Amino acid sequence: MSEDQYKQTGEQIVRIIGEDNIESVTHCATRLRFNVKDRDSIDQEAIEDIELVKGVFYHSGQFQVILGTGIVNKVYKAIAGETDNEERQQNSQSEQSQTSKKGRVQRGIRTLADVFIAIIPGIVATGLFLGLKGVILNETVLGFFGTSPDAIPESVLTLISVLTDTVFAFLPALICWSANKKFGGTPIIGFVIGLMLVSPALPNAYEVADAASSVEPLIAFGFIPIVGYQGSVLTALVVGLVAAKIEIRLRAKMPDSLDLMFTPFFVIIISVLGGLLVLGPVLHIVENGLVYVVTALIDVPLGIGGFIVGLIYPLAVMTGMHHLFFMIETTLLASTGFNPLITICAMYGFANAAVCFAISRRSKKKNIKVMGTSAGVTQLLGVSEPALFGITIRYGTRPLTVMLLSSALGGMVLSILGIQANSYGLAVILSPLMYIYSGYQFITYIIVGIATFVVAFILTSIFAVPKELLSVPDEKQETKSA
Repeated sequence: MSEDQYKQTGEQIVRIIGEDNIESVTHCATRLRFNVKDRDSIDQEAIEDIELVKGVFYHSGQFQVILGTGIVNKVYKAIAGETDNEERQQNSQSEQSQTSKKGRVQRGIRTLADVFIAIIPGIVATGLFLGLKGVILNETVLGFFGTSPDAIPESVLTLISVLTDTVFAFLPALICWSANKKFGGTPIIGFVIGLMLVSPALPNAYEVADAASSVEPLIAFGFIPIVGYQGSVLTALVVGLVAAKIEIRLRAKMPDSLDLMFTPFFVIIISVLGGLLVLGPVLHIVENGLVYVVTALIDVPLGIGGFIVGLIYPLAVMTGMHHLFFMIETTLLASTGFNPLITICAMYGFANAAVCFAISRRSKKKNIKVMGTSAGVTQLLGVSEPALFGITIRYGTRPLTVMLLSSALGGMVLSILGIQANSYGLAVILSPLMYIYSGYQFITYIIVGIATFVVAFILTSIFAVPKELLSVPDEKQETKSA
């Protein structure tokens, strides 16, 4: 798809909303988010008719246009332009300061999510590498080709380790880079700080945690343990944030002639020493507590924890709180190598798509049939807003209840069966790729996902299709509504 088409799409959206009507514009992973002066003056149907637009809705005080991953950032660039980003963000921040506490919390969570969205591609790729490693080194697979794991050359094993281990070994550096960039610092300074947190000169955190290892932490001042922070998400996030704030203040006061030399020097030394001696030891305890609480919830007997998470996650999506899950999932992956949270949450996508397809199938209105099918397909591809806001919530509590219960039941079964991903970022149709490291995990996940879809589809078809959609509409009315 050409840059001209992205530019044309952006220009069409701005023209329909009205350039004078737009106060600020930002974007998330899938949507353009407009703060507008007059919501009622916008022709939503005209925007929905644009080829690349997958849906529109108004939520959290913003008019939001759904474009999907990979498209939204390119259209945003065409709208805002590189030179206007800073000004628009300042406008947005000014606007944000005048809104409610709830809105500030939601934006804070979205900002937090943006830090992790930037590193998702690396984690997704690593998850696939780990899955392929599980297949390649599987004794049954190798036996089919007349060989065994012992026969694989060490050079090949080393190359596989480079592909599977590098991202998690340097995860704090990636998070520090992203956090520093997001909060207004110089990205390369954040990256350097992150690398120092996992310096090979420090005792490796994984080896220190290994009871069979003889590696001990260094002790500073007689009581502060010093280790590398391999796999520590929260420490890297907070250190990156602190470094950005320190840099902003220093640059405001540092003379221009000294800025290039001394600002990075003070930012790095304060951030690294503060991270290793103060923030790291404290946040490491918090992080371990978070992992313990989440895993304990998921491991509650009889799948009760999975049921609760499967029920809560769709509600979190509705309020925008689901962005908080990115940090928790990254922490789980870094600490344990697995991500059972995304496994349970993924059932929401199967259930939500099924509700849309069921309503589309039983509806007698042609426009709802088209809208339901389109929303269902979009949900299967990983964009949930058209399905959630355009169909499931739109038609009352019954479709919403069916979706919530189906998601919760799917999560409960997966929790009981011990299914867990080794990555995140792949939704619905592509999500089974996060389980190819194990035949049992892969097949079981697919079966439960399909079962969740079928249950939601049947229940919606029987109990949750609104009566007004089951009656044959008058031809004139149908033509007018279309």
